[in-house]
Amino acid sequence: MSSMKATVFVAPGKIELREKPIPAVGPGDALVRITTTTICGTDVHILKGEYPVASGLTIGHEPVGVIEKLGADVKGYREGQRVIAGAICPSFTSYGCQDGHPAQDGGCECHGYKPMGGWRFGNTIDGTQAEYVLVPDAQANLAPIPDGLSDEQVLMCPDIMSTGFSGAEAANIKIGDVVAVFAQGPIGLCAVAGARLRGASCIIAVDGIDDRLAISRRLGADVTLNFRQVDVIAEIMKLTGGRGVDSAIEALGTQGTFESALRILKPGGTLSSLGVYSSDLRIPLDAFNAGLGDKKIVSSLCPGGKERMRRLMNVLESDRLDLSPLVTHRYKLDQIVEAYDLFSHQRDGVLKVAIQPF
Repeated sequence: MSSMKATVFVAPGKIELREKPIPAVGPGDALVRITTTTICGTDVHILKGEYPVASGLTIGHEPVGVIEKLGADVKGYREGQRVIAGAICPSFTSYGCQDGHPAQDGGCECHGYKPMGGWRFGNTIDGTQAEYVLVPDAQANLAPIPDGLSDEQVLMCPDIMSTGFSGAEAANIKIGDVVAVFAQGPIGLCAVAGARLRGASCIIAVDGIDDRLAISRRLGADVTLNFRQVDVIAEIMKLTGGRGVDSAIEALGTQGTFESALRILKPGGTLSSLGVYSSDLRIPLDAFNAGLGDKKIVSSLCPGGKERMRRLMNVLESDRLDLSPLVTHRYKLDQIVEAYDLFSHQRDGVLKVAIQPF
């Protein structure tokens, strides 16, 4: 067999399932047969033309699969082994990586930085919504799946879990902190779980869908606020005695959620921004205390690499967290256009869809 099915970006508003050649394996690569993947909100931004990628590119960046073929230089793995790779798959050889910013790995060889350069699957190289994916720098990026974990249990590790946790990590959460998380989509839900694991004593989750707020409570939220029913800013300031929260995590990428997160942040607090923004942001003068409130605004793209994936799977294997309930729908790869239609329009209570090529 020399060809495979792959989901390709055609033009804004259009994706197609096409036949493409199965990638050739170089010395440092691994060919992975995809057993399960999923659709991310970033893929929807690509579909809408809000984030530009090349026409004909295979999209998707969350691989769970089996090693089909290993490059000659890849050691310590075997064909037939179950693995994941992070959505961010840096080389770990660049200046950017060695400076502690692997997600920004790429660009000019003289400095090795490129914004979001570590995100290659479905961005600069063919991605994972296909029967096979070529994993570059496989030695650095392939992580074996523990035998006791299913595909759906680890499906969130490559991106959603890693991103949500990175939001909690960047928020500088300390034991006993009060944390607010705006938007309870998959990333926001993982941010709630991450804040709990980091030691927050009170987590306030904000969303407009009660079913999502109920899941948030299961993952660690202590207080849930539906912005359609209450004045969220007034309620949070009341809950904190007018002090504001220690950390706020913004997990949607809109002016409204960003501004609300800034307004309920205490002086000296940290706003951790995880949203993918499709228009310019405005920082209100009063909410930013004219720049004198010691407030920190931090953006982050989740780190990648096999060690990051190993640690995330450790959390799952230890039963400290179960994210499999986030998978609400299941489709075959042949139904990918239908799955995108459901996910992009957020129908039928969808959180994440599991896509199985075989």
